[in-house]
Parts: sequence; structure tokens; C-alpha cells
Amino acid sequence: MATNKIRLGVIGASARRGWARKSHLPAIAASPDVELTAVCTTRLETAEESAQQFGAQMAFADYHEMLACPDIDAVVVVLRVPRHHQVTLDSLNAGKHVFTEWPLGRTTDEAKELAALAGAKGLLTMVGLQSRGDPAILHAKELVASGYVGEVMACHVSVARGGALRRDSDVTWRRDNSLGATTLTIAGGHTIDALQFVVGDLSRLSAIVSTQAPQWFETDTERWVDVTAPDHILVNGRLEDGGVASVHVASVPWAGSGYRMEIYGREGTLVASSGNTPQFGLISLRGVSGADKDLTDLEVPAHHRWIPEGMPKGDPYNVGQMYYRFAEVIRSGVPAEPDFNTAVKLHELLDTVVAASRQGQELAATAGR
Repeated sequence: MATNKIRLGVIGASARRGWARKSHLPAIAASPDVELTAVCTTRLETAEESAQQFGAQMAFADYHEMLACPDIDAVVVVLRVPRHHQVTLDSLNAGKHVFTEWPLGRTTDEAKELAALAGAKGLLTMVGLQSRGDPAILHAKELVASGYVGEVMACHVSVARGGALRRDSDVTWRRDNSLGATTLTIAGGHTIDALQFVVGDLSRLSAIVSTQAPQWFETDTERWVDVTAPDHILVNGRLEDGGVASVHVASVPWAGSGYRMEIYGREGTLVASSGNTPQFGLISLRGVSGADKDLTDLEVPAHHRWIPEGMPKGDPYNVGQMYYRFAEVIRSGVPAEPDFNTAVKLHELLDTVVAASRQGQELAATAGR
């Protein structure tokens, strides 16, 4: 590398709206491990605005021109899900390491193609499953592995997020299940991934995947639009180690109850909670082990915080943690999860959830593979 920092080009780097503005761009700006070399949006005016606001050296309106730049070590794809596949494919074919937001593609087949291409070209990848970088989730995983709760007998996770039934047309595209940006894939994917990261994989499951609100009112066009994307996901299953598990992920019309993961073991209990899905951070951790009877607040050790104190809290924090990991992967040349192969496994698991719901029967969790 020409510099000690990994030089990034971000595609979908609007300074006005979107996930990049809220998380990726401020995380990169505060990170000692990566630098914002280039940004790309669909218009040069907005790309230059983003470059000025976040300190990028170059601005592009055509991502192909950015991919041709030799001063970029890795590309970050932060676009709407339907565009993930083609832009990530082009980035890999340009010989760039790639960090793509979750979901990796609209479908499992798209994710498999990208993972296979990255492997064939020897390129390093990361997928935006940011809860794996949350210090509280990392500590929960460490506690379970160390025997804090003993044998895991049961676990439950629930997420209920407010999802208004009145939305403008900039958002209502998500009503189309085929576009891959739904409560199942996004909130459900992040939530189930965090659970398995902490307690281990599911071996078998049954499920209900349902669209409880089949229409949304589009406020700017003043019309009702049909919804095919699911808004409630319920999963019951058994872990590979024998424990039982349940999951409820929902988009509800009004105020949701946030996130809560409960782990019940033979020797103790752990509870992680926050006001949103786990990738957004700000998770509190409580537990009880051994002779104690009541849940108490648990302090998260400093070794789970990989980034400096200057990283903004909230949306950028876990993304900043992931950039630390991504830079570490590129410098060492050794793949590490969550990479594109991790994404494929999660896509396959969500396929199994849908299949179990449609068939009305319990399936092996690997049935989608």
C-alpha cells in the first residue's frame, strides 16, 4: 500500500440522504485505519458536495471511472439492494477488494455469484453485518463461550420497529418483495445473524413469514400501493448444540418495543437490549451467573472496542468497528468473517425460513443450501 491507511472509494456516497451519510462516511472520517479517497454518486454535483463535506480527494459521477483509479485499494458499495449485485460484480472485476452492505444481493444466487467471483480472483470481502462489531454483542459471545451461562437451554430474540403505513414514494419501493429490501432480509437478517453469532447456528426451524399490512398509503402521490414484502417473521427452532430458540421480527404501524435478546443457560442468563435492531448499536447488556439471583448491568471490556474514542456513537460506531476489521483483513491478506461467504450462508438460511413458512413444516436449517 502507498500509505498505511486503506484507501477507499465509496459508491452511493450521498451527503444529503441515505445510509452512507448517516454511518459509513462519518465512520471513515473518524477512522485511523481507512481514508476516503473517492466518492461516487449519480451526479457530479452531489459527489463533489460529499467530497467536500467528508474530505474525499476525488469525486465521480460514473462508478466505472472510479473503479479505473489505481489510487483506490478497496470499494464500498452502499446503494439500494437491487444495485448491489452489478456494482459489486464490476468492482471485483476491476480487481478491488469490496465491502458491500447487507443484503449482499436481491437473491441467494446473486450472493453466490459474488462470493465465487471474489474467491476466484483472490480478493478480500466484507459484508455489512455490523452487529458482529458491536462491543456488547462481542462480549455476549465471549461470555457464552466462556461458560457464563453454562449450557444454553433456550434463547429468544425479538425486534419490533415502527413502520408507518403512510410513506412517500422514495421509500415505498421497498414494498416489492422481489427487490430484496424487506423486514425479513434487513431487520430479520441482522437479528438472526446476531443471535447465531452469539449462541451458535440453528439446526432445524419452523416459521411464519407474513405480510400483515398488504397496502401502504403513498403520501406524495396520494394513492394506496400494494405490498408483497413481509412485515412479520416468526421462527422456532433448535440450535446445533441442542438448545431451543425463538425469533420474532416485526415492522409495526406505531411505536415498536426495540430489540431484546435473551439467553437462558443452566448456570445463568444474559439479556441484550436496545431501542433498534442490533446493527445500530447502543446495546445494553445484563446478566446473572452462578449463585446470584438478579440481573445486573454488565460492563463491556475495553478489548471489544477496536476504534478510538473519537468515533461517533450511534449509527457510525459499529460501521467504524467493521472498517477496523476490513483494514486488518486487507493488510494481512487473510479472509475473516463476515465476508461474502458469510452472507451466502445467511441468504440461504432466510430462504429456509421462507420455505418452512410456505410448506408449513419444520426443515433443516441448511435446507436452502
